[in-house]
Amino acid sequence: MAHLLLLSSPLSISLCFFAWLQGFVVVHGNTNLTHSSFTPINRNLYHSSGDLMEEIKALVFRHPDRLTFDTIKSRNKGYSAEIAVVTYCRRRQETDDRPKFRILLSFGQHGRELITSELALRILSILSKEQFLPNLDPASLDHTLDKLLIKMVPMENINGRRIVEAGDLCERRNGRGVDLNRNWSVDWGKKEKVDLVYHYIAVHDYDPYEENPGTALSANLKLR
Repeated sequence: MAHLLLLSSPLSISLCFFAWLQGFVVVHGNTNLTHSSFTPINRNLYHSSGDLMEEIKALVFRHPDRLTFDTIKSRNKGYSAEIAVVTYCRRRQETDDRPKFRILLSFGQHGRELITSELALRILSILSKEQFLPNLDPASLDHTLDKLLIKMVPMENINGRRIVEAGDLCERRNGRGVDLNRNWSVDWGKKEKVDLVYHYIAVHDYDPYEENPGTALSANLKLR
């Protein structure tokens, strides 16, 4: 069985990469939290969106041999949005015609998701070797990373993040009121019927062409 998971196989490389990621998903925080620790945003734990992106740009500037930074902008009906994309490719400037396995990592889909964008910064710091993981063989990691091209979106929902930083700390949606993981039309309503309430929502309340979740949950709970 072991011979099926050779290091060169896509499955093996993916497993190695995500096992590596688990090694540094650690939240550093004060264990003596009080109610006042939750608002406003604790800047000892979380960067502002502007500061975080500046740190990422500086990181890319220091490591042009493996990191590049691009900004994608779009505008529709008066609404503008942009996302930053960081590309990691080890030994990027060397001639290498071998195909690479591509991985997309997206963070900060909802405005209030502060910690995921912090994780993006930490991953980039480790990929650029400014930070290191304990108990990990660097040669083995480099051998795996040689086979990868990683696209990273550190903050998918920058407009929603700015709304949160302006004081609406529970906001999930983007700048025009769209919840980014409710706005899909593929297999709409095909959910497991584990609970009548959620089944009711899936069948009656969500519409693939609506960009806001409906009110069936609150209405249904009131009936109960």
